[in-house]
Amino acid sequence: MNIGILLCDHVGEKFSKEHGQYPDMFARLLHQVDPTLTFSIYEAQRGQLPSDLDEASAYLITGSRHGVNDGFPWITHLENLILRLHSSQKKIIGICFGHQLIAKALGGKVVLASNGWGIGVSINQVTRKKSWMVPQQDALNLLVSHQEQVMELPLGAEILASSDFCPFYMLQINDNLLTVQGHPEFSKAYSQALIEDRKSILGEALSEEGLMSLQHKVDDYVFAHWIVNFLRS
Repeated sequence: MNIGILLCDHVGEKFSKEHGQYPDMFARLLHQVDPTLTFSIYEAQRGQLPSDLDEASAYLITGSRHGVNDGFPWITHLENLILRLHSSQKKIIGICFGHQLIAKALGGKVVLASNGWGIGVSINQVTRKKSWMVPQQDALNLLVSHQEQVMELPLGAEILASSDFCPFYMLQINDNLLTVQGHPEFSKAYSQALIEDRKSILGEALSEEGLMSLQHKVDDYVFAHWIVNFLRS
């Protein structure tokens, strides 16, 4: 299976030598489950998108430092691609920014969250279990880094995982769209580096809370299984 990665950002130069770029992170994550997966990279934030929807078996939209409401032309072009892919019943995985953009493209609403930044390990309860969610578990712990959230669901969205902080954390729309606010591709070391780098923005108290949360286990390997199972279901 070839997955088209719709890249919406780059890892900063001061982090990339140690942690790699986002396609590297996703390859490391998903190859744990299926080493036969291949990837095609599209620089979506530079206007590069597939000309033929069948160039890849499925697509994955990454996170971004930008917000889905920022109004850049490339974001509008990507929204239009989401609509085309969805109407063709192509499978799409949405991660953080990708989660939000899919919701927005399909009629949902994304806003700056009144409860502020989500950083470190986010603990969410699984609210609905699907056959592809193997191994099954009752909670999902993933690393997060976001200020905005989906606040109104698009038509037909099912909530699969939720918390008081982020009620619409993980969504499925029909049989072809799976989205999550978390970052399964992040390592704890990369999350720590981001938090420490943004202390002046986050504030001392929130930064320390985020760093302390890194003591919790993360379910990146479980979620990698869920992604692959969903794409093959």
